Amino acid sequence: MAIRRRKNFQPRRRGPEHNLNTYIKHPEVRITGDGVESKVCSIQEALQIARDMEMDLVEIAAQAKPPVCRIVDYKKFLYDKKKKEKEIKAKAQKTVIKEIRFTPNTDTHDFEFKAKHAEGFLSDGAKLKVYVQFRGRSIVFKDQGFELMNKFIDRMGEDIKVDQAPKMEGRRIVMFLSSNKAKK
Repeated sequence: MAIRRRKNFQPRRRGPEHNLNTYIKHPEVRITGDGVESKVCSIQEALQIARDMEMDLVEIAAQAKPPVCRIVDYKKFLYDKKKKEKEIKAKAQKTVIKEIRFTPNTDTHDFEFKAKHAEGFLSDGAKLKVYVQFRGRSIVFKDQGFELMNKFIDRMGEDIKVDQAPKMEGRRIVMFLSSNKAKK
């Protein structure tokens, strides 16, 4: 019985993610590294330089002409690479989307209450997804929904940016807002 695989299946690569030492199959490479003169040389010469320094020859850019290899301690190289990736991930800004829901017959008190919450969300740096939900026969009040959205934009003031204008999507009118002010 044959094993069924996903359509875009690619088997996992076993071993190190970079070509090391004798696994580099190019006849000529450009070598770099700390305390190493950057130059183009044969693979045998590059391997000999790496052995003399008691380090590894690591293929960095295989697509380059000639391929670039670095003379470095491979374990330290992987550690530094993971550390950099972790820093980049920590610095990446995470966007939070908060939702505010209305119905076409939302009362003024509920409207103000939700608008105050929305101001708090925007001041925290979150984006807002504001929508008017229609149930049953209330779909005939589309114009009230659009009026409610425009009233909400006016209520929020000039310190907001409309990322997506109110738009009908199925049984909802949806819009996205964000703050023009910097996050506190």
